[in-house]
Amino acid sequence: MKTDWKPGTMIYPLPAVLVSCGNTPEEYNIITVAWVGTICTNPPLCYISLRPERHSYEIIKKNMEFVINLTTEDMAFATDWCGVRSGKKYDKFKECKLTPAKAKTVGCPIIEESPLSIECRVKEIVSLGSHHMFIAEVVNVKADNKYIDSETGQMNLAASGLLTYIHGNYYEIGNKIGKFGWSVEKKA
Repeated sequence: MKTDWKPGTMIYPLPAVLVSCGNTPEEYNIITVAWVGTICTNPPLCYISLRPERHSYEIIKKNMEFVINLTTEDMAFATDWCGVRSGKKYDKFKECKLTPAKAKTVGCPIIEESPLSIECRVKEIVSLGSHHMFIAEVVNVKADNKYIDSETGQMNLAASGLLTYIHGNYYEIGNKIGKFGWSVEKKA
């Protein structure tokens, strides 16, 4: 048996990411975002959705770039804190003891503690109602070397303890149960 629920955004889990923005140290800010995702592979496009009243909204709109920083269990406190405090009142890098580091392609910083930082340039802003979607091209990805196999060059982000968001709560990703295509692989 199932119960009808009011219409809403119930597609979970979502990544809980820290989006860094600002092109000068005085402007640097971090915002926690769960409305984030992939749009296209070629060209690589992603999105974040923000409420216009958020402090980071104007910074991103002005500079037309941001960095999506994946978060880990070790970053859970900072991830929550950056989502409930305003950058108008706090230096979130300082308060959360996070390190702003130079990005390769965009002017805003990456977060050094993140296992993966996705540098993005905004292509379009779409007003959708309560949130506006920033559609962006991925212009560079910075990955922590400790999650890259030196022999195969493959990335093992699962080893970083990635953080997810499910309806108001944070979770670490669980056990691997398969891989893409495993359901149709020929058995030896």
